[in-house]
Amino acid sequence: MRHLMNTLMGATAGALISTAALAEVESTDPIKLTLHDWSGQLINTQIMGSILEEAGYNVEYVQADYIAQFAGLKTGDLSLAMEIWATTGQEALDEAVATGKVVNAGETGLQAIEEWWYPLYMKERCPGLPDWTALAACAGEFSTAETAPKGRYVGGPVTWGGFDDERVKALDLDFEVVHAGTDAALFAELESAYQREAPVILWVYVPHWAPAKYQGEFVEFPPYSAECYADPSVGINPDLAYDCGKPRGPIWKAAWAGMEDKWPGAYSAVQAYNLTNEEMSAMVGEADLDGKSIDDVVNAWMDANEDRWKGWIGQ
Repeated sequence: MRHLMNTLMGATAGALISTAALAEVESTDPIKLTLHDWSGQLINTQIMGSILEEAGYNVEYVQADYIAQFAGLKTGDLSLAMEIWATTGQEALDEAVATGKVVNAGETGLQAIEEWWYPLYMKERCPGLPDWTALAACAGEFSTAETAPKGRYVGGPVTWGGFDDERVKALDLDFEVVHAGTDAALFAELESAYQREAPVILWVYVPHWAPAKYQGEFVEFPPYSAECYADPSVGINPDLAYDCGKPRGPIWKAAWAGMEDKWPGAYSAVQAYNLTNEEMSAMVGEADLDGKSIDDVVNAWMDANEDRWKGWIGQ
C-alpha cells in the first residue's frame, strides 16, 4: 500500500520514505514538494509525490505559501511546486526563473481560468452581464447588510494574489472585496447563497467542480494584457494598473534549478507528468463533494493509471 499522509490540509511538513530501494536513485536526500490550501493542488502534488516514491525517491511534503514559496525554491530548501497558475502566479514565476535559481518544468496539462463568477439568477437582477460595465449600474444588487450600499465580492484567500482589490479601484467598481479565509470557506459561501438564491459574486476557478454543479457565468472584464498589469497608462484607466481581467493559461510546474542535476530521473518524471481539466475536476469533486479523503482519491488514480505513470518513470 502506498504510504500517504492521512491529513494534508493544515498539516505540518511530513517526510515520506519509499519502500523502494533508495540505492537505485541518484540521491537519497528528500525531494521537497510544496502543499497549499486547495484540494486540487493537494491531489496534484500527492500524485506526483506518489509516483516519485514508486521510483524509489525520498519525498517530503512541506506546507508553503503560494507566492512566498519561490524564496524556498530559489535556495533549494524547496524542490518542486506542482501548481503555478498563469492566472495568478505568472509574474512571480517569471521573476524567479529570471534569477536562474528556479526553472519552469513545463505544463501540468491543466488550463486555468480564475475570474469573478455569478449564478445565473443574478443575471436577471443585473441586466447586461456578463459585460463588466453592468456591475457599475447594479452593484447594489450584490450588496449585503455588511457592505450596503456597496456590492460584496468574495475573493479568494489573500495569499492567492489575483489583484482583485486593485481591479475594483482601477475600474471604479462600487464593490467591497471580502477575502475568504480558505478555499473551503469560499465554496461554502457559494453553496449557501445558491441554495437561497441570495446575492453573490465571487472568485471561481477552473479546473473545479463548481462551474459544473452550479449554473453561472464568468464576468467579462477588459481583456488581460501584461501591459495592463505593468503600466498604468495602458487600459481604460490612464492612472491605475489592473484595469482589466485576469490572465488565462496553463498551470505550470516550477522547480529548484538544481533539481535536474541532483535527481535527473525525478526531474524527467516531473516534466512528463500531465493531467486533464476533466480528470482534476472529477477528483476535486470526489474530495470536496463526496467526502473522500485526499489519500483515497490519489490511490484510486494511481491504481487506475498504472501504465501511464510507470511510463513517466521509465518502468
